[in-house]
Amino acid sequence: MFEPVNLFDLSQTEHAALFEGCQFAWDALKRLKDYVAANVTPLLHNRCDGVAYIGEQVFIGEGTVVEDGAMIKGPAIIGRNCEIRHNAYIREFVVIGDDCTVGNACEVRHSLLLNHAVVPHLNYVGDSILGHRAHLGAGTKLSNYKLTGEAVSVSVDGKRVDTGLRKFGALVGDGAEIGCNAVLNPGSIIGRGAVIYPGVNWRGVLGPNMIVKNKAAVGVVEKR
Repeated sequence: MFEPVNLFDLSQTEHAALFEGCQFAWDALKRLKDYVAANVTPLLHNRCDGVAYIGEQVFIGEGTVVEDGAMIKGPAIIGRNCEIRHNAYIREFVVIGDDCTVGNACEVRHSLLLNHAVVPHLNYVGDSILGHRAHLGAGTKLSNYKLTGEAVSVSVDGKRVDTGLRKFGALVGDGAEIGCNAVLNPGSIIGRGAVIYPGVNWRGVLGPNMIVKNKAAVGVVEKR
């Protein structure tokens, strides 16, 4: 499930060239910086509601609204009909497709969002790829750096494979739902249509259409 086509419908992005020849979907992250630098054409078709900071190397498509207090540092390519909400922070080398949402107090760095991906509230997305209609709940974090500083590895057929990336957050497949305040540890791969319940601390690979539940006991007592 690690090939790009196993996780993502590449017809749902204008940036499918990023994945050409990639054995593993995470290899696209190694190309992202050069891809953005080569393809960004600074041009702003958006509407600003209030005052936002938009850097010099930024393209924004028609119908996109950038709200007050947002900072789009760039280089970045942002598609059509997106919502970049109040106090969003979009850093270097980001590609955002059409009809996406980056919400209040969200930070996105060196990542790709396919069409209709939603990053709505208090999220961190670093060195990650979100598929078509992937959705993060409020407070979800995609952690991209191991505390030991080692390169991130992924388990493939029971063997650890070095991705060659010191920073690698998550691959979140098409239509996957990640619940509020969940944490995806570095190198997490979430299959298409999978669901992770709120508050889960997830590490590793989750197959398509699987559900991860947090079964921590909850105590209920009578108020005295």
